Amino acid sequence: MEYVHAAILLHRAGKPINEKNLTNVLSAAGIKTDPIRVKALVASLAEVDIEEAIKSPPAFMTAAPAPAAAAAPAAEEKPAEAKKKTKEEEKKKEEAAIEGLGALFG
Repeated sequence: MEYVHAAILLHRAGKPINEKNLTNVLSAAGIKTDPIRVKALVASLAEVDIEEAIKSPPAFMTAAPAPAAAAAPAAEEKPAEAKKKTKEEEKKKEEAAIEGLGALFG
């Protein structure tokens, strides 16, 4: 992750992202560099538009989260069901605990 951060730092500074600059940034931060990782990162970033990559959401966040206003009515409609479920879960836990105690005393 440090390597990617160093590349973004170089991009923000307007410096070319090459092996020498990336190694210098990492060394200045006190990170021991791996020349193979540096070379691989530089090669993989060669055809990437970093500005676009920074602006676009990560791949795992393709769906936009629901607005809070839309989620609130749904939450208000079912509080009784939620309370009922939690009570049932608590009862099941108590029964399981009692069964466990019974096993101790055989």
